[in-house]
Amino acid sequence: MSTYSIKDLEQLSGIKAHTLRIWEQRYNLLQPKRTDTNIRFYDDDDLKLILNVALLNDNGIKISKIASMSSHEVREEVMKLTERSLTHDDQIHALTICMIEMDEERFDKILSTNILKLGFEQTMLNIIYPFMSKIGVLWQTGAITPAQEHFISNLVRQKLIVAIDGQLSQRGGKKFLLFLPEGELHEISLLFASYLIKSKGHKVVYLGQSTPNDDLLSVYKLHQPEFLLTVVTTSPSSEYVQEYVSALSERFSGAQLLVTGYQIIGQDLVFPENVQQLNYIRDVKDLLEELEPVYQEI
Repeated sequence: MSTYSIKDLEQLSGIKAHTLRIWEQRYNLLQPKRTDTNIRFYDDDDLKLILNVALLNDNGIKISKIASMSSHEVREEVMKLTERSLTHDDQIHALTICMIEMDEERFDKILSTNILKLGFEQTMLNIIYPFMSKIGVLWQTGAITPAQEHFISNLVRQKLIVAIDGQLSQRGGKKFLLFLPEGELHEISLLFASYLIKSKGHKVVYLGQSTPNDDLLSVYKLHQPEFLLTVVTTSPSSEYVQEYVSALSERFSGAQLLVTGYQIIGQDLVFPENVQQLNYIRDVKDLLEELEPVYQEI
């Protein structure tokens, strides 16, 4: 079982620590435990409760009423709310609860419902991608466990692979080579980029996680893509990323390099002429819009 500080609860729920303490004292909403050294902490049940409370409170239900409800009544009200609500924040909040509870069935239902209502691309851009960014930060700060992050990442990855497989192959268009650097395993953004590129009728050569440099070069020589796209989240680290980008530029001087990720964005990097930084996944869409359209064959 995981343990959380009140600061962790604040980060995960969006409710200020000061407000949580007031609710705790006034409504006996939370009952923190204490370590042997008398430090307060909260467990998984406390976190699930406060996430549900935050969602209900954000939707106009008074905290006094929520405090009088049983845990079953709270959960039932949350499920009703997320099924009828279309706000992106509510859906992201509901997915956070699924992550904490590791509730695959509920996660899949929420995701499938949003895909039916909004379409796959808009669900990814407005719900899943912000959600993944949020839990990535929470994982790095230790507010959630690696197991919880991996659980969600694998479910999203499965959805992306199914969506990519559903794209029709078309003739023409540009060729993109997609890969992650050696040691890099965070694949969600690369998969979504693949989906976007294929949805516009362009070709994708997908190498995926932790691609050795020599293998990358051999595939490049074989396919001669116009674009290479990579995402640098953890590897190489910030102290080596400039060297890595410069080496890519030199090795693949005949292609346009598209780079993004945590170790790229916001860093003081110098980009060679054939390297373009993407600040957000929507930048991939913008770039694709600038290319000559590929018309689907009838």
